[in-house]
Amino acid sequence: MKFNYDVIVIGAGHAGCEAAHAAASMGSETLLITMDMNKIAQMSCNPAVGGIAKGQIVREIDALGGGMAYVTDHTSIQFRMLNLSKGPAMWSPRSQCDRAKFITTWRGVLENTEHLYMWQDTVNELIIENNAVCGVKTMMGAEFKAKSVVLTNGTFLNGLLHIGKAQLRGGRISEPASYGLTEQLKSMGFKADRMKTGTPVRIDIRSVDLKGCTVQDGDTDFHKFSYLDYEPRNLRQLPCYILSTNSKVHEVLRSGLKDSPLYNGQIKSIGPRYCPSIETKIVTFSDKESHPLFLEPEGENTTEYYLNGFSSSLPMDIQLQALQQIKAFKNIHIFRPGYAIEYDFFDPTQLTATLETKLIKNLFFAGQINGTTGYEEAGGQGIIAGINAHINCHGGEAFTLARDEAYIGVLIDDLITKGVDEPYRMFTSRAEYRILLRQDNADERLTEKAYNAGCASKERMDLLKSKLEEKNRLKGVIEYDSVTPAEANGYLENIGSTHIKGRTHLLELLLRPNVNIEGLCSIAPRLKATVESIKNRKEEITESVEIELKYAGYITRENLIAEKLHRLENIKIKGKFDYSTINAISTEARQKLTKADPETIAQAARIPGISPSDINILLVMMGR
Repeated sequence: MKFNYDVIVIGAGHAGCEAAHAAASMGSETLLITMDMNKIAQMSCNPAVGGIAKGQIVREIDALGGGMAYVTDHTSIQFRMLNLSKGPAMWSPRSQCDRAKFITTWRGVLENTEHLYMWQDTVNELIIENNAVCGVKTMMGAEFKAKSVVLTNGTFLNGLLHIGKAQLRGGRISEPASYGLTEQLKSMGFKADRMKTGTPVRIDIRSVDLKGCTVQDGDTDFHKFSYLDYEPRNLRQLPCYILSTNSKVHEVLRSGLKDSPLYNGQIKSIGPRYCPSIETKIVTFSDKESHPLFLEPEGENTTEYYLNGFSSSLPMDIQLQALQQIKAFKNIHIFRPGYAIEYDFFDPTQLTATLETKLIKNLFFAGQINGTTGYEEAGGQGIIAGINAHINCHGGEAFTLARDEAYIGVLIDDLITKGVDEPYRMFTSRAEYRILLRQDNADERLTEKAYNAGCASKERMDLLKSKLEEKNRLKGVIEYDSVTPAEANGYLENIGSTHIKGRTHLLELLLRPNVNIEGLCSIAPRLKATVESIKNRKEEITESVEIELKYAGYITRENLIAEKLHRLENIKIKGKFDYSTINAISTEARQKLTKADPETIAQAARIPGISPSDINILLVMMGR
């Protein structure tokens, strides 16, 4: 048993698993401390990974060498690529997972990671000397020393559950809360507040009349989360079911609003706008007669289903009575009711871009402790915190991601620059460079950088090199080869496209709507032979080439815009101004710039309330 480590990670949720895995994979002696080793990477709410923008984050985590994508692929019981009817910037992978297998698979990854150790306990105090963290103390009296510490406490800091008037102390249902750390950090000057979130009722699918539901099957194609080369989805694939509330459901719910902690003042914390409770929906959208609900499987071999769309803190009897007003739920049996939870978080503007705290050296925050919501957002922060915790121990350049490099870069920059006024959830609309940050190219954006930093394996780098070689070979054929009207016009007529009058390059045809590489293979023998000669990940490579060629103009334009803005990212201003003395900028700007102390001009420009004229004045003062 060791008591001295390079990195200690507190909490084994999605942020903690990625942080510990990253630090250990890079060579740091790492200790992961968790209350329950049987709840590692617990999917506290929805048993699903990915979704709009979130799926892109998971692919980025994978490209950096993380574990979430691998675990998701190996525990998937339904996969769907969302938004295929829109442009590729919006395509987002999403997977229902077997909750229990997700835990055991992640635990297997961690237990087979060299330099990584685990300890089951609760940390209630940090050891801090000379304004730097150097270890932790636990509830059982153990004391561990470390050069860096990562806090990923999720909803456990002073967690309080609400089911109607009932209040239960805990970080999740039937799991204890964590005490001591918030109070210690606040005494050292950290700003903390409370947030709330909720989770829906869990249902026994045997009690549901499925004839009253619409079946939603998953995809069966090549798509998956990880860029590693393996066959995904080895588990039995299951459908989801769609149904909806009605006016009778809403009537019952309204009768219980007086006992809802969200409305009677029992809960005063900040809640999510984008994932509202069912009681919030019927009040906010009082004109709507129904709201969609989704029955989602919790596992391959369980009858437990998650009712997405029905988060609630109402009393148990109200939840049950309301559900019974839905025809398919007439004889419903529930395993447990929905509940709300309040927990502590810390203002993320107290962090640097590496997720190290500004007040205490070598102390990192990742996940819901920073005011975010979602497994994917937590995992993205976790891997960045773990990488930088390792770097702080062994030296090296800080590892950060820019807004045009990754959704994770957008996420962290938003947090540390703007702070949060509600649980932060990632959306594609938050990113300025959506066509650059696609789900298909995260490896091309990030793997080489991660490999050079030591967090992505040689296997991943070799796979990337192979992919790029095959893409360039395929692009060369499409850009060089051409077809005659006799060869092409039959195909073009079949898809409703205009005939060609002379020999035409394949690239020119590919840019047309409805034309794709698969179709061109039917009229261009060398292209067909080239596609068929791709040994591994043929569909993935073909799709990526098609996207890049079809959207080349948009991609080039966004790259030019990003390049211009990078000039502002390179203008360092941290420590160069006493903003309180610059009378030429607004009072609001003086206050906000003093509080945020931005690293660069570009980061200053993203602070809410900072005007273009304020930025121009700073540039003039810099002699630009």
